[in-house]
Amino acid sequence: MPKDILTLGIESSCDETAAAVVKNGREVLSNIISSQIDIHKLYGGVVPEIASRKHIERINYVIEEALASAGVTLNDIGAVCVTYGPGLVGALLSGVSTAKAMAYAAGIPLVGVHHIEGHIAANYIEHGTLEPPFLCLVVSGGHTHLVQVNGYNDFVVAGCTHDDAAGEAFDKVARALGLSYPGGPAIDRLARSGNPHAIEFPRAKVDGDKYGFSFSGLKSAVLNYLNGCEMKNIEADSADVAASFQQAVIDVLVNKATDAAIKSGGDCIAIAGGVAANSALRAALEDECNKNGIRLYCPSPVYCTDNAAMIAVQGYYNFIAGKRSGLDLNAVPNLKLGA
Repeated sequence: MPKDILTLGIESSCDETAAAVVKNGREVLSNIISSQIDIHKLYGGVVPEIASRKHIERINYVIEEALASAGVTLNDIGAVCVTYGPGLVGALLSGVSTAKAMAYAAGIPLVGVHHIEGHIAANYIEHGTLEPPFLCLVVSGGHTHLVQVNGYNDFVVAGCTHDDAAGEAFDKVARALGLSYPGGPAIDRLARSGNPHAIEFPRAKVDGDKYGFSFSGLKSAVLNYLNGCEMKNIEADSADVAASFQQAVIDVLVNKATDAAIKSGGDCIAIAGGVAANSALRAALEDECNKNGIRLYCPSPVYCTDNAAMIAVQGYYNFIAGKRSGLDLNAVPNLKLGA
């Protein structure tokens, strides 16, 4: 019987300091997350310098807790897997430097992991039968990608955003509405009491890129609407604005994802990233998939937002494919997917 492989995942690309231990790429033994949300909430968004400092303060404790919760020691780990991009460069360096030091000191292989590949791999945790090929819609604060997953290490970008990511638009609209950071969950909650068809905000199409995304125009349309109401001394209905904005984003995401799946002859779609936790998006995509006979895979919300379990999972598949990183591994803040 093959020996079990335990991977230690380390994630520090933005404002979550996380570590996790995963067995054989599917079973999560521990998943520890130290969130900085309450700190950055004071500033209305992530402050990179503060994020980096907090990672440095917390990362060793988080790793120790992940190992202890899994009931293992560093000697039991087969590979140290770490996010090296994309993300905030200072934040990434906190995780990369720590992972390199651990791998060197313990004589354990080091495996660099692409952050977006990690988000996609989160789907493997709770869906034991899910295997490539499949289409994945990755939607987060920094990324909006439609990815054809041809293998555990084979990714082809079918479309991505040309400007703002969907999650970035959520955060900026939430701030304009006076909602707290992070904006995605706040808009999701407020939109439940609003009319999603009260205001017809634009659904952008990108010329020459059928599966490309653009959300900057939608964001501007919402800000212009709010400014227009203020100039006319009209009180905007925040719930209607939130619901209408959210519906405009969802329509674009759902239509492009399902169309791409149908055109490619695929029969399943997975979603990933922080915005994948949005209740309205999950419901709309499930409804459209059911209409078209497409299976939908959604991670639990804890695996949608940044976490280290997803990094340990993708790191496992990188490791068994023979991928190793040297001690010269560096943070790559603008790392491309499928390059």
